[in-house]
Amino acid sequence: MQMNRIDRIQYLAVDFAGSPCSSQGFTTRHEGVSRPPYNSLNLGLNTQDQQSNVEGNRSLLARAFGLGQEALVTPRQTHGVDILVINEPNEDYSHFLTVEGDAVITNQPGVMIGVCVADCVPILLCDPEKRVIAAVHAGWKGTAGKLVAKAVAGMKAEFGCHPAGLQAAIGPCIQKCCYEVDAPVKQAFVQSGIAWDRFAQLSAEARWQLDLAAANRELLLLAGLSPDAVQTSDQCVCCRSELFFSYRRDQEEAGRQMGFIMLKA
Repeated sequence: MQMNRIDRIQYLAVDFAGSPCSSQGFTTRHEGVSRPPYNSLNLGLNTQDQQSNVEGNRSLLARAFGLGQEALVTPRQTHGVDILVINEPNEDYSHFLTVEGDAVITNQPGVMIGVCVADCVPILLCDPEKRVIAAVHAGWKGTAGKLVAKAVAGMKAEFGCHPAGLQAAIGPCIQKCCYEVDAPVKQAFVQSGIAWDRFAQLSAEARWQLDLAAANRELLLLAGLSPDAVQTSDQCVCCRSELFFSYRRDQEEAGRQMGFIMLKA
């Protein structure tokens, strides 16, 4: 991954081998129209930023890649494990904005799918052969619920994708250095059969530093992806206040960045 810029959008670009995509990456907080404390490219519809600012920012992102805003799809995220599948063309994709889900899978070209994050893990998936893509939002609840593995299974069930042929990119998120969690999080991971001790380090009594990115990478490997096919950003959104939003750092004053991906038309 490397920092790139197109039009007014500065983003961390992802390079998938043999990619059928025209764009994929992870936005930064720069070059939008939102004012402090949401400055400036806040893409989150569920923040306290002015709606007109968020709509303007989403329009900037869509236009930078030759789209109208109606072709930018992010589901209404709930920190759950529901998946939105788009398997047929739509004249206007904006109605999907009200559909609850924390992952999107599609085989439709010319529609940009994405997930909004402010600490959680954004994950992009691509099958170059079947021309199928996915975007996944994995906080601790989604990770404990193995959402990214369910997205891989969904790509296989809906479109015949082979996990060994998939490529993945795990974007900037809160890293272990800044992410302390408590006993209910540990319990959720253990109940799901995730190897807690591999990803969490005891920091105080009943408190742990958790590596969400590493846990999701492991889930991808267990789902059948090749280690060489999984890219991981090591940037901590909580540490990098000049580049990224972070809810852990800024609470209600945090905007949202986006992991986005689109198949070529």
